[in-house]
Amino acid sequence: MAPLPYVCFDDVRAAAERIRGRVHRTPVVTSATLDRELGASVHFKCENLQKCGAFKARGAVNAVFALDDAAAVRGVVTHSSGNHAAALAYAASVRGIPCAVVMPDTAPRVKVDAVRGYGAEIVFCKPAERESACAALQAERGATLVHPFENAHVIAGQGTAALELIMDVADLDFVIAPVGGGGLIAGTLLAAHALASSARVLGAEPLAVDDAARSLATGVRQPRVENPQTFADGLLTGIGEVNFAIAQCYGLRVITVHEDAMLAAARFFLERMKLVVEPSSATVLAALRQIAPELRGKRIGAILSGGNTDFRWLQG
Repeated sequence: MAPLPYVCFDDVRAAAERIRGRVHRTPVVTSATLDRELGASVHFKCENLQKCGAFKARGAVNAVFALDDAAAVRGVVTHSSGNHAAALAYAASVRGIPCAVVMPDTAPRVKVDAVRGYGAEIVFCKPAERESACAALQAERGATLVHPFENAHVIAGQGTAALELIMDVADLDFVIAPVGGGGLIAGTLLAAHALASSARVLGAEPLAVDDAARSLATGVRQPRVENPQTFADGLLTGIGEVNFAIAQCYGLRVITVHEDAMLAAARFFLERMKLVVEPSSATVLAALRQIAPELRGKRIGAILSGGNTDFRWLQG
């Protein structure tokens, strides 16, 4: 399958220039303890230390600063459970334009507070109504919709995390990132294909919300899981159409992980590496542990997607 015209690596490169100085170039860290456990060399790209606490700042800033002045003055809107909401609110505040966010009434308080802290207006709705509520808000205000994961500028911006990782760590055999709506994994695939074509890209997904894995297995995009029981609140959205197509194009392999393994991984980051990593992000370590025999002697780059959590998962 040929690369899709919707978004390509040139867009990722352009995004890197556009967001430079407006987001962090996050560090890459390692753990000798984990390397001994896996018999591999694992390099974690710490997007949990990014602006707004998640990789989402990259795509949001790229999308907001790609707007022309006429569109920007009318503001931006989106729907999000939290990380993209905060990221778009941040990006809008930096450019000085209005931002309204539709959030499900189940969104974690820490993420709601972050969105408010950046000055955005929040409209709450039932989880299943966020797209329709956002469409109504957009029509009412004439603002630009910056979709959380089905927006070319957002996908390209998310791809800059992998671009930086590959530039900082040479000769990677694997690159892994979490999969929710798919913007991060799509951008990662574009960057890896261009800069580290011999590296295999893996996606990590909770078994409780495994639509991406099922979609790739069947070749048909599957509906998202309704009312899943999981602490991975950042990965509840089904994989987007464009991102699914990119995943198919570049042969993405998705590894699904059990809830207990995901939470154990989040605890490892907190207790052994002193990193606050939300459960959604910890899927990458859970997935690596699951396929450990395949990784011996390999060099792995893993994107820690975010660190915004209220620590409810620690009470289990």
